[in-house]
Amino acid sequence: MAGLIATRVTRRAAALGLVAAAMAGRARALPGSLDIADMTWPEVRDAVAGGRRTVIVPSGGVEQNGPHMILGKHDHIVRAGALRVAQALGDALVVPVLPFAPQGRLDPPEGNLRFPGTLGVSEDAFAGMLEGIARSLRAAGFRWICLMADNGPSQRPQERLAARLNAEWRREATRAIALDRWYGAIAAQDAWLRAQGETDASIGTHAGIGDTSELMAVHPPGVDLSRLPPRPADLPALGATGDPARSSAARGEAMLAMRVEAAVAQIRAARGG
Repeated sequence: MAGLIATRVTRRAAALGLVAAAMAGRARALPGSLDIADMTWPEVRDAVAGGRRTVIVPSGGVEQNGPHMILGKHDHIVRAGALRVAQALGDALVVPVLPFAPQGRLDPPEGNLRFPGTLGVSEDAFAGMLEGIARSLRAAGFRWICLMADNGPSQRPQERLAARLNAEWRREATRAIALDRWYGAIAAQDAWLRAQGETDASIGTHAGIGDTSELMAVHPPGVDLSRLPPRPADLPALGATGDPARSSAARGEAMLAMRVEAAVAQIRAARGG
């Protein structure tokens, strides 16, 4: 009986050893994806230990974008941008997009919230979600936590949170970076479009040439220009401005490259300092 028990124990130990070896092999082989949601926890652990200590935290927003573009515009654009930033850096990972963002007053609704489908949260709620994500990443060993918001009203709470966390972590190596140059590159995009003959009126400020072109570049099914009214002057009542009919995927690729370059430069400057 004792021999039989010993044999069973030996076999069980051997089986556990094989499982452990398989897990160790899996942990050493990083996947092709840069999104930590596609990784196992041992892979994240080993990626951080191997030098991937920068992480991009993209946030988008679900909001109306006129009759020609889907509500999830920001989410698609910022996810594509975050992955390109991580690829350019070569030592960064990305977390899933936070899709909820401030949209202004809820009651009575203002701005985009006047249109069905727009989802808004308070600035405090948005910052609270970002803070939980940032603290989780710090606990996992990441040292450069890059907050990358694609939505205008998200910029201020993102910047305030980064400043507060950095003040708290001032004696540590961990830093939060509010990637304001990602959003700020819109000014350079507009200048580029003007150099191509566009005007401020044709460019627009919401769901215009810039937004529409970027989404055409990263998620073509999200745009249907045939739904635009015949006259651009009728667009503001439908939630958009400018002349989105002048958008193109080629323009979107060029403008997205400007934003990626600006974000990468900001991260490198921060890490170098």
